[in-house]
Amino acid sequence: MKTASPRYALRRADLDGAACPVPPECAGAATVLLDHRAHGATPTRQVFDAELEEDGRVGIAWPEDVHVGVLVAVTWQPARRQIVLRTVPLDEPLKVDGVAYFHEYDPLTVTHEFRPANSNRGKVLDAVRKYGRVFEDGSAVFPEGDLVRRAGLGKGARGTFLLRNAVEQLIREGYVTRVAGSLDAGGQPSFPPGDGSEAVPMLFYAPLIEPAARPDEPAEHDPSNRHEHWVAGFIRKLQPGTRPSPRALALHRQAIDNGQFPDEPLAPGFTFVKKHHRNG
Repeated sequence: MKTASPRYALRRADLDGAACPVPPECAGAATVLLDHRAHGATPTRQVFDAELEEDGRVGIAWPEDVHVGVLVAVTWQPARRQIVLRTVPLDEPLKVDGVAYFHEYDPLTVTHEFRPANSNRGKVLDAVRKYGRVFEDGSAVFPEGDLVRRAGLGKGARGTFLLRNAVEQLIREGYVTRVAGSLDAGGQPSFPPGDGSEAVPMLFYAPLIEPAARPDEPAEHDPSNRHEHWVAGFIRKLQPGTRPSPRALALHRQAIDNGQFPDEPLAPGFTFVKKHHRNG
């Protein structure tokens, strides 16, 4: 039986360092072939000399449309002494918090590898995404009381003032919402809260996912090319091999109870994204 090629989610260090993780058996490679569809459409192939680094990565010049979290399949061809790297196009391109993705990606890596803006709100959002519990769809939940320790805005009256303003700004912009969660036996945040658990105030982050236009399409056809708006709750197709998070299932049930959707379970391979407000 043929073994499936391992797939790696690219991290910020891979893109910044122009490298890709590869299995140990690739140590004898002479060349690297990148099989890639530019913007998910135009087939391209590039061949590079194999330069294996000490940390088990191979040097590669990534195209500009490859972003953090994109999944890369790695195949070792010993007869040719060649490593083949492949990205897989999405059926339809998506924007994740304003960044256009044309290839399959790992939502958890996209959330964890977030590069914050150099601002107070950026530091708070970074804390939620980096230190919170991240679900399979890329959403995250974080105890609001831990922000004093994790956001790095200082202590005392000034730190409290800066933190409160940053949180309120993120809530107004729709990046986070306040929810009631709980902590499990290991101290990890949970949402929805566990049965019989003490409620803990938390901040919940959900990535804004919208359809995106390809570069050769007119800008006016880009459905995300608009300003301040409400994003209605909707059912979205998941990445292959992933399932909706418990949070998504709870929010879908809430939407059904509110009469927004028919009383039917989510079809396999789909998740629910709640209605939320977003600028940009």
